[in-house]
Amino acid sequence: MFKLTLRNLLARKLRLVMSGLSIVLGVAFLSGVLVFSNGLQTTFDGIINGTTPDGVVRAKDFAEFDAGYSGTPKNVVTPEVIADLAALPEVARADGDVAGFGMSLLASDGTLVGGTGAPTLAFNYHDGPNMDGDSVLELDSGRWPEATDEIVLDQAAADNGDYKLGDEVQLLAPYGEIEQTATLVGTAEFNGGGTAGATLLIFSTEGAQRLFLDGQDVFNRVSLTAADGVSQDELADAAATVIPDDFEAVTGDKVADESQAAIGEFLGIIKIFLIVFAAIAVLVGGFIILNTFSILVAQRSRELALVRALGASREQVTRSVLLEALVLSFVASTIGIGLGLLLSRGLAAIFRAIGLDIAGNALDLTVRAVAISYFVGVVVTMIAAYLPSRRAGRVAPVAAMRAEAPHAPASMGRRASVGTALLVFGGVLAVWGVLGAPGPDPLWVGVGAVVWIITVAVISPIIGKPVLVGCRAIFGRLFGTSGRLAGENALRDPRRTGATASALMIGLALVSTIGVLAASMNKSIDDLVDEQFTADYLVQSVNFVPFSTSVGDDLEKVDGVSVLSRQQYVGAKIDGETEYVAANDAAFNKIYDLDVVEGTVDIHGAEAFVNEDYAEHIDVGLGDPIKLSFPGGKKLELTVVGIIKPSEVTAWVSIPLDQIEKAGLTRQDTSISILTDAGADAETVKDDLDDAASEVPIVAVYDKQGFSDSISDQVNQLLYIIYGLLALAIVIAVFGIVNTLGLSVIERTREVGLLRAIGMSRRRLRRMITLESVAIALLGAVLGLGLGLVIGVTLRETLKDELSSLSLPITQLVVFLVIAVVVGVLAAVLPSIRAARMNVLDAIASE
Repeated sequence: MFKLTLRNLLARKLRLVMSGLSIVLGVAFLSGVLVFSNGLQTTFDGIINGTTPDGVVRAKDFAEFDAGYSGTPKNVVTPEVIADLAALPEVARADGDVAGFGMSLLASDGTLVGGTGAPTLAFNYHDGPNMDGDSVLELDSGRWPEATDEIVLDQAAADNGDYKLGDEVQLLAPYGEIEQTATLVGTAEFNGGGTAGATLLIFSTEGAQRLFLDGQDVFNRVSLTAADGVSQDELADAAATVIPDDFEAVTGDKVADESQAAIGEFLGIIKIFLIVFAAIAVLVGGFIILNTFSILVAQRSRELALVRALGASREQVTRSVLLEALVLSFVASTIGIGLGLLLSRGLAAIFRAIGLDIAGNALDLTVRAVAISYFVGVVVTMIAAYLPSRRAGRVAPVAAMRAEAPHAPASMGRRASVGTALLVFGGVLAVWGVLGAPGPDPLWVGVGAVVWIITVAVISPIIGKPVLVGCRAIFGRLFGTSGRLAGENALRDPRRTGATASALMIGLALVSTIGVLAASMNKSIDDLVDEQFTADYLVQSVNFVPFSTSVGDDLEKVDGVSVLSRQQYVGAKIDGETEYVAANDAAFNKIYDLDVVEGTVDIHGAEAFVNEDYAEHIDVGLGDPIKLSFPGGKKLELTVVGIIKPSEVTAWVSIPLDQIEKAGLTRQDTSISILTDAGADAETVKDDLDDAASEVPIVAVYDKQGFSDSISDQVNQLLYIIYGLLALAIVIAVFGIVNTLGLSVIERTREVGLLRAIGMSRRRLRRMITLESVAIALLGAVLGLGLGLVIGVTLRETLKDELSSLSLPITQLVVFLVIAVVVGVLAAVLPSIRAARMNVLDAIASE
C-alpha cells in the first residue's frame, strides 16, 4: 500500500500541486508571522538590555516611557549629588543624563523626520556602560558631539533628512526657543538592536543642558555602574542615602522590566493582530484541502474499489489516503516555512514604512517557529483529509465492475438540520452579547460570528443554491447555451461548489465586517466632531505630542481670533491607577458647552470636575476630595465641584491649567481651540493661522472637517493594512477555485470532448468554464458579504458607546462584489485554456 500511495502521488502531481499551494501559502504566512514576531521581540530586547545601566536615579514616580503625555517633571540633580554618588564605595561611576522629551527633527527641506511611528529620543552623550559592561551606543561614522551646537543622528534619520556630516541640522524644541540648529558630526545606533525605527538626537552634555534645562549645569537622571562584587539591590540602596527626597534609586533590572512591560503591551497587540490573520489563512487553506481530497477520492472511486476487490481492507485504503495527505503536508509545509522567511522580511518592510524598524539579523527561523509551522501545516491537512479518507475506505469492491464511477450523493437533510441548529446557537451567543452578557460583549458576538462562519461554510451548498440558480438564469439569458451549461455545472455538485466558494466566503465575510466597523467609526467621528467640537479651529501636533506654548502666543496675535483656549493633557495616578488628566484654561468654557449633571465646570485653584462614569468608578461626588500624584513625586488634593456627562473634548478628570506648575511639570500645550470673530472671513483667518503655525511643521491647524478627516485618515490607514493582510486569504481562495475547476475539467474530459464534437467552439468552451468560475466566486461573495454585514452590524451594536453611529460601506461592498467577479475570471484562465486545448477524439475515448 505504501508503494501504491507514492505511485498515486507521482501520478497526480499537477492535481496535488494546486492543493499543496494552499498549504504552502497558509504555512508561509504563519511561519512569516512567527519569524517577524520573534524578530520584533529580539530587536526590543536588544535595545532595552543594551541601553540599561546597573542602576538609575530618577524623579519619583517617573517610570520608563512615562514622558510625553504624562508630562515632563522639573526635578533635577546637581553635579554635587553626582559627585556624592560616585564617591560611594558601591558605585564604580555615576554619569549625569539629560533627556529631552518632545524634540523633533526636520529634514533639509523642512519636513518632519520620524515622529509618526517610533519616538524621537533626545539625550546627551557619555560613555557609561550598560548592565553587561558594554557601551550603550555604537558610533557608525564621524565622532561624538563635543560643542554645544553639535549633534549625532542615527543613520536612518540622517538619510531620511538628507543630511551628511558637516551639514546644519534643523530641529524643533519642545519649549523655549523652538527653532534650533546643530552641526552633524556623526551617526550612531544603540548597541545590540539598532534603533527599532526611533530617531536618535544625541548632543553633548552642555548642548543638551542648553536645550532642555535652560543652560543650567544640572541633570534629570543619573546612570549608575556598580563596583565589582556589588549587586544591583546593594547599589540602589546605597544611592538612596545621598539623593534628594524627590528622586528615587532603582535597579537596572527594574528599569528593564518596566521597559519590557510598556513595550510588551504594544508588541502583544501586534503579535495577536498578525496571528489572527495567519489563523485565517490556515483555515481557508484547510477548506481547500478538504475540497481537493474530496474531489480526488470521488474521481478515484473505481480505482479504490479495485484495490478493495484485490484484498485491501477499509483501514488500508483510509491509511493510504491519509498517507498521501501526510506526505503532501510535509513537503508543502517545508516549502511554506522557507517562503515564510521571505515573507517576514516583507512584513518588516511594511512596518518599516510606518516607522517601526526591525533589525535584519533578528529575522531568522527559530526551532519554535519551525516546529509550530510543521505542526499546524500537518495537523490541518490531516484533519481536512480525514473525512475524504474515511469516504475512500467505504467504497464497495463491486464498484470496480461498473461502467462508470458511482455518483450518488447522500441527502443533505442532516447537514441542514445540524447547520440550522448551529446558526441558531451562534445567534443566541450574539444576542446575549448585545444584551449584556458577563465579560466583554464583543467577545460573545465574536464567538457567535466564528460559529456562523464555519456553519455557513458547511451548509453553503444548501443556502447558496438560490444564488447558483440565479446565476444560471442570468448567464443563460446573457450568454445563451454556454451560460446555461455553466450554471448547470455549478449546480451539478453543490457540495463541491459550496466548499470551493467557502474559502472566498470566509475572506470576504471578514473584509465586510471590518468595512462596517470602519465606516461606522468614521461616521461616529464625523458626528462626534460636529456635535462636541464647537471650536472653529483646533490646533494639534501631527505626532500627538505636546508642543511649545509659543505656538499659542503666535496664534493669539492673528486678526480675527476672538477666543483662544489652551489645554494640556498629563498623566496622574488616581487611586493607584494612571489616568490622563486635562488641564484647561479659563477660556475653555467660552468655547465648549459641557453637559453638566450637577455642580459647575467653572473651576479655579484646587478644584476639579469629573465625568459621571469615572465619578462612579472612583466613588466621588460633589465636595469630595480627589488626590492626584504626578510624575516627579508632586501631589495635588483637589475638590470635586462638578459632574459632567462623558465628553471627548476633555478628560475624565479636568483641572485648572495653572495647576500644572504646582504639579511640578513643564508647561506645554496639547491642543489649542480657537473661536473667530463673528464678522471675520473664515478663509482669511485660516490662512493667517496656517502662516502663524508654519514655522513649526509638527503643528497643524484644523477646521471641523479637516480634524475629522485627519482622524479618519488614521482609521483608513489601519483599514488598508487589514485589507492587505486579508488579501492573502482571498489569494488562497483563488487557488482553491483554480484547483476545483482544474479537477472538474479532468473529471469531465469525455463530456468536454462530446461538447466539442457536436460543435461547441473553443471560445464558447472557455466562456463556459469562466462563467462557472464566476458563479462560484459570486456564491462566495454573496454569502461572505451578507454574513459580514450581519456580523459587523451586531458587533457595532456592542460597541455603540465608542461607535455611536452605524454606517454601511455600500460603495466598498459593490467594489468587493466586482472584485469577486474578477477573481472568478482570473481563476478560470488556466482551466479554460486546458479544456480548450483537449484533443476531441482523445477526450471522447477517455474514461
